[in-house]
Amino acid sequence: MMRQYELVERVQRYKPDVNEALLNKAYVYAMQKHGHQKRASGDPYFSHPLEVAAILTEMHMDEATIAVALLHDTIEDTTATRAEIDDLFGPEMGKLVEGLTKLKKLDLVSKKAEQAENLRKLLLAISEDVRVLLVKLADRLHNMRTLDHMPEAKRLRIAEETMDIYAPLAGRMGMQGMREELEEIAFRFINPEAYRAVTARLAEIFERNKGVLTDIEKALSTLFEKHAINAVVKSRQKKPWSVFRKMEAKALSFEQLSDIFGFRVVVDTVEDCYRALGAIHTTWSMVPGRFKDYISTPKQNDYRSIHTTIVGPSRQRVELQIRTREMNKIAEYGVAAHSIYKDTGGKANGAGHAISKETNAYAWLRRTIEQLAEGDNPEDFLENTKLELFQDQVFCFTPKGMLIALPRGATPIDFAYAVHTDVGDTCVGAKVNGRIMPLMTELKNGDEVEIIRSKAQVPPAAWESVVVTGKARAAIRRATKNAIRKQYSGLGARILERAFERASKTFTKESLKPVLHRLARKDIEDVLASVGRGELASTDVMKAVFPDYKDERVTPAAPKQREEGWSKIRNAAGMLFQIPGRAARKDKDQPRDGAVPIRGVRGDLPVRFAPEGAVPGDRIVGIVQPGTGITIYPIQSPALQAFDDQPERWIDVRWDIDERTKERFPARVSVTAINAPGSLADIAQVVASNDANIHTLSMVRTAPDFTEMLIDLEVWDLKHLNRLLSQLKDNSSVSDARRVNG
Repeated sequence: MMRQYELVERVQRYKPDVNEALLNKAYVYAMQKHGHQKRASGDPYFSHPLEVAAILTEMHMDEATIAVALLHDTIEDTTATRAEIDDLFGPEMGKLVEGLTKLKKLDLVSKKAEQAENLRKLLLAISEDVRVLLVKLADRLHNMRTLDHMPEAKRLRIAEETMDIYAPLAGRMGMQGMREELEEIAFRFINPEAYRAVTARLAEIFERNKGVLTDIEKALSTLFEKHAINAVVKSRQKKPWSVFRKMEAKALSFEQLSDIFGFRVVVDTVEDCYRALGAIHTTWSMVPGRFKDYISTPKQNDYRSIHTTIVGPSRQRVELQIRTREMNKIAEYGVAAHSIYKDTGGKANGAGHAISKETNAYAWLRRTIEQLAEGDNPEDFLENTKLELFQDQVFCFTPKGMLIALPRGATPIDFAYAVHTDVGDTCVGAKVNGRIMPLMTELKNGDEVEIIRSKAQVPPAAWESVVVTGKARAAIRRATKNAIRKQYSGLGARILERAFERASKTFTKESLKPVLHRLARKDIEDVLASVGRGELASTDVMKAVFPDYKDERVTPAAPKQREEGWSKIRNAAGMLFQIPGRAARKDKDQPRDGAVPIRGVRGDLPVRFAPEGAVPGDRIVGIVQPGTGITIYPIQSPALQAFDDQPERWIDVRWDIDERTKERFPARVSVTAINAPGSLADIAQVVASNDANIHTLSMVRTAPDFTEMLIDLEVWDLKHLNRLLSQLKDNSSVSDARRVNG
């Protein structure tokens, strides 16, 4: 176990003016608090925070971060309190330690929602101080290094969580070295067979190519000497998880992988990077399509480097990365390499040292935090954040030259939402490089994208399955919810208008304001939407606005009164008609001004049809289905009997067909056909010749001579349906054809 003085010496190597007193105090305090606690391995528990601190010294972190690493488990696992740490080390360090304590449950969660909530806490804590992330990742890395000592069930859960969240998060923050080690250990536990196979094969390939690698290193070094470029050339081997993921994603064999080995060229200046590139490309041929300049266009995690692939000295492909020493440091340590040691308040404990937030990695984090504020549910947030974490990038431009970084596979819709949520919500088309292209077009590096907008646009829900960015998915989901809420709100307003009219009252939205607390709703729109969804009865709203209001509608008392009850209920529900053939009814042509107009499933109300369907020309009634909207039934449907004792759910509705927008409507028919070859074809021919459409068809009963089938059709109106039934009956293959009403 590392001694006190050894820890201080580690920090002194890169920070000579280290605050020794802070490190010594944190070391002694943590050791005393953890006392005789043991880890699963049997080692003293204090060895864990000490190893976490050691990992952070490798990143050259300041003494305040090292001290937080020593203390990070004290509040969670010992008798230490936040107040005690504030008193001994200052409130800022106390806040960091408590921030890590709140995240402790993230280690072993099993419920998706709980995991998502804890990820929220992690990102929020990081946004306040990136040192929370650095300590948390170092903590996870040491736990992964000692995962063998954990019970088997926990091993797999921790490894999967590491692969899902921590490794990609480290990558997003530019900490490539840590990401690779986390992935490799997690891979070993998640898929041990694949890990052993890939590792063994890589070792075999390395042994076979050792001489070639040395030759290429020498050839490159000689080339740079010739051009007076001070460069360090080092070969590197692709990590097992990276190899396995590429083989699996692209269905490649080991022999087809061209980048198992690569070479890193580290030079002094940016100018030297391009000089080295010129020397390489004028000596060996470049492989087309394998050049990327991340110096002029850095990745979102601040990674900068030139990537190129050449046909090397021995006529084999050689992948090269060219970067400066500073770029190399950032590539390895990410946000940790952006440490700037500036005293923010002259604190003696060293906690005033901060890390710059002016990085691309932080820009990504800020965008993610913005999504938190949008109020997504935890599961959506977890899904969207994982989408952001795992994706590689393409770089596109607005017509004004603004650079937009997107995940690979992104579409113009993703681009629009990356520019601004309003741009995405009003997007109706896109020009890519000056040409109008489909919104599903996959964008490529360097594309210039111009978004065509319309204020009348509402993003279709289907877009959610097309986009790849979490921001776009979350925004589309919100827009869809808002559109549905608007539909329910409009329906609720109509229902309340009719309810107030029956009571000889005038409905205004303002009349709901004083009674919001009685209805347990936060605003007027919430009340209207609840009424529209059937979650709040119109009578309850009436009673809230007018406490003396009495509902005088009649409900049938017993099944034997059903016939009389049906007509009473329909009248009580505000209908201006009764059941045809059962009681006197109004003339069919009499306008029903109080009825809610229904156009169809494409209208502006949350409407669906009963299984047997309904078509213009039918007398119809609407039944409010809580949470799903209105279901439309033909008035003669026996299924309506199930709602006899629920008059508050009956809605008077009428057809309001827009002749400009032709739409078919559902109807169900039963056809009894002669059991002979060609009968089904004859029926289909009659349907097609009548400009109708078969939606579904099922065989209900088959006998030696006849087959009975149920057909769900789509027709224009009642006349169209009757004409079709008449022609089916006249067909020689059909014994009977009739409409099914439930």
